[in-house]
Amino acid sequence: MRYDFTTIMDRRGKDAIAVDAIGADVPWAKAPSGPKEGFSSIPMWVADMNFATVPTIQESVIRRMEHPAFGYFSPSDEYYDSIKKWHEKRNGITDLKKEFIGYENGVLGCVASAITAFTVPGEKILLHSPTYIGFTHVLHDTGRKAELSPLIRDKEGVWRMDYDDMDRRLKEGSIHLAVFCSPHNPCGRVWEHWEIEKALEVFARNDCIVVSDEIWSDILLNGHTHIPTQSVSEDAKKRTIAVYAPSKTFNLAGLIGSYHIIYNRYLRDRIRKAEALTHYNDMNVLSMHALIGAYRPEGHVWVDELNQVLSENINYAHDYIMKHFEGVSAAKPEGTYMILLNCEEYCRSRGMTIDELIRKGWDVGVAWQQGEPFFAPWGIRMNFALPHSLVKEAMHRLSTYVFR
Repeated sequence: MRYDFTTIMDRRGKDAIAVDAIGADVPWAKAPSGPKEGFSSIPMWVADMNFATVPTIQESVIRRMEHPAFGYFSPSDEYYDSIKKWHEKRNGITDLKKEFIGYENGVLGCVASAITAFTVPGEKILLHSPTYIGFTHVLHDTGRKAELSPLIRDKEGVWRMDYDDMDRRLKEGSIHLAVFCSPHNPCGRVWEHWEIEKALEVFARNDCIVVSDEIWSDILLNGHTHIPTQSVSEDAKKRTIAVYAPSKTFNLAGLIGSYHIIYNRYLRDRIRKAEALTHYNDMNVLSMHALIGAYRPEGHVWVDELNQVLSENINYAHDYIMKHFEGVSAAKPEGTYMILLNCEEYCRSRGMTIDELIRKGWDVGVAWQQGEPFFAPWGIRMNFALPHSLVKEAMHRLSTYVFR
């Protein structure tokens, strides 16, 4: 491989929540407690990566830093061209125009803007469950209510949408805004074309605007292909607000910077007006250059190698879990680098609470995450974006000390 995905980085003291918040009190989540004496911490909770990013990002940011002025600026044509070229090469999208692209401080910021623009306080918004914790935080903070349509595992263990349930909930609740996650976090589904098409038909029948969170669209495992929600039909293109970011792909969350793609002028105008009223949505010049550096040709090579490494990690971990952790089930992710464990059978058979099980993992340094905030009450979410040697060490500790 051209790039290094094996070195174990020391992130301590480098502003990394995933490492420095272990054993600390953080306001937005229950952080893992520190490990007992004799165990190091393996960060498998916060959804960022323990890999060095592609060097062209640092090169681009450092090059800009060499000029000593950082005054007011506007996004450059290179910024927009980088986004257009990225989506053409990776997603086959050839009709993007500058006017369809808009900066977002974050995916959740765009979700909040859509909620403000198209709903009123107290109104329901459709989500699938299990659900990304950030969505429910935004709904709570804006005074809206989550209407959860459960995803269902089929006979092969694959997570599926229940279209009849979605349709019923939209009708009964008079719901006209939905948040769609593609690929899905935390379940790891990479939706097929027909699945997205069928979901958008349900939304169309109910006159429902869709915010499609596609931040994970570059993280694809074992050859799976991302289908942009807006690409499945002309109607989908007109009713969808799609949100992307290099932050998840290239481990840039600390730099801040996402963007929306909105073809429909009405939706675009409403979103931009909602954002203008908050005065929050201004780009950082270094974030702009980070995206430009990420979306260079080297970035494509880096992501392809990353997906190979993540596929190996997920394949190893899923096989290990299925063979060694009796009473634990998990669907094999097709995208993202997260696995959602279902530990209900294991806990019930041993008279153990899920919190007790989670604590046992924390005690031996496996810093995994509670599933309850994702509406998976018997769940544990694990991050496998770290060197393979740490994946193997985590599995060894869990089999030796936790799932015994």
